[in-house]
Formats: sequence, structure tokens, C-alpha cells
Amino acid sequence: MSAAPQAEDEQVKLWNGAAGRAWVETRDVLERMFKPLEELLVRAVADAAAGHVLDVGCGTGATTFAVARVLGPQGHCTGIDISEPMIAAGRARAAREGLPAGFICADAQTHSFAPASFDIIISRLGVMFFADPVQAFANLRRAARPDAALRFIAWRGAVENPFMTTAERAAKPLLPDLPARRPDAPGQFGFADRERVERILEDSGWDAIAIEPVDIALRFPASELTRYVSWLGPVGTILQGMKEPRRTQVIETVRGAFDRYIHGSEIRFNAACWMVAARAPAEAAHG
Repeated sequence: MSAAPQAEDEQVKLWNGAAGRAWVETRDVLERMFKPLEELLVRAVADAAAGHVLDVGCGTGATTFAVARVLGPQGHCTGIDISEPMIAAGRARAAREGLPAGFICADAQTHSFAPASFDIIISRLGVMFFADPVQAFANLRRAARPDAALRFIAWRGAVENPFMTTAERAAKPLLPDLPARRPDAPGQFGFADRERVERILEDSGWDAIAIEPVDIALRFPASELTRYVSWLGPVGTILQGMKEPRRTQVIETVRGAFDRYIHGSEIRFNAACWMVAARAPAEAAHG
């Protein structure tokens, strides 16, 4: 098996297993935490005067729904994600709230979108997980209408985002087999290298590429820290299958490492990200 299919299989397993369960379980915390990122993308959609929007790596649909509210009944936002548990949560919420949003459970890298069907393609931290990112962004370009916009937010590097690796660093003495992050591999920091992101977009046929650093203050209730630690990230994945009393020992150790981020009743930290913009060619080459 080549590296790309193996990476794809790993992502399918992860997001339909431990990671998917974790995001569904903690979706209220994550939606509150990532609200400022969502607002940047909603603004981009409004500025583009778009009617048909694709939200890539939509998760449980927070950004999909936020965009759908802005579009109103004249527009439509479609969320796509590889995770069945997260898409199921999004569909259930769509049915309850009656918003103009739909969901596709598929891999955006290979899904057969209707050609030239979206005015803008967006993503909130959802495009760093493709096994073959050039193939993925070429597929998304074919789904975009001529001159359609691409706007996505991706994490910069781990060094610039110490909050996101706090749990791993604290847990390492207790979990010596904790997997190391692999640079440029599918994952949270897969798009840390600005030049790599630019090459991917150029090679997949996008024009007018602009990649700008953005630093955004994020927060969530300190009362949710234990739930955050227990479910999310590489440590949370391991904790889901760990038995007591070791599980409690790891949680207590890791939780203490977050003390520097506690400000009164809130956890506060900085998100160091890229805000990426590009445009589909005006004369779309759908090959």
C-alpha cells in the first residue's frame, strides 16, 4: 500500500472512531472555543455575496450552520466530512432547526461533486488531513465555479501553538508510547509550512493565492477543562480506552499543566493560524 492510501485509511479510522466520538462529545466546548474563527469565515462568505457554499471538513456543522443563517432561504451551505458520527450530529441538528444546510459524509479529496457548483469553498481547520492534498484541492477546484473564492483557516506550527501540545508534553512521562507528530503528515499541523501550502494550491490549479498569519484569542470555560483533556487530541484518544486508576492519574497530571492558561473562570490561549485565500481560474480548467 502506498503512503497516500495508508494515510487516507488512517484518517477514515480516526475520524470514524476515537476522534469522531470526541468531537461529538465535546462539540459545545469546541463550538464556543472556535467561534472567532467561524466569524472570520462567515464574514468572507458575506463579502463574496455567495449563494452556494461548501464547508470542507465541517465536523458537526457549526460553521455550516452559521453560514446557512447568513445566506437565508435564498442560499444553501453544504458541509462535507469523512466522519459519520459528526455528520450524523450535523444532520440531526439541521432537522431540528430547519436551516438551509445539507451534509455529505464523504472524503472531499475524491468525492464526485457536481462540476462548477459552488460560489465559495471554506474550511475551519478541516483541510490539513488529506492524504493527497494536491488531489484534494484539485477536486475542490473542479467543484468551484469560475472565479469562485477559496477561504480556509489552518494551524501554523506546533511551536507557535503551545496550548495545543500541552497535554502531550505533560503526559509523555506517563505515556512513553504517545505517537510523535510527523511534520507535513496529515494532521493538525500538516499545513504549518506556508511555502508548502502555497505549492499545494498552485499545483492543484488555484490562482490569486494569499496566505496571511492570523493570531486569534480563543477561550472556553475553565469548568470544561477536564472534559477537554479527557476527550481531545492524542492524549484524549488514548484516555478513551484507558482503565482506572491510571486514567485519573493521567488526567490530573495533564490538567495541572494547563494552569498557566486559566484566567478566572476561563481558559484563554492564542491560536496561531494561516488565513488562506485563493480563487478558481476565471476560465475554469475542469480537467
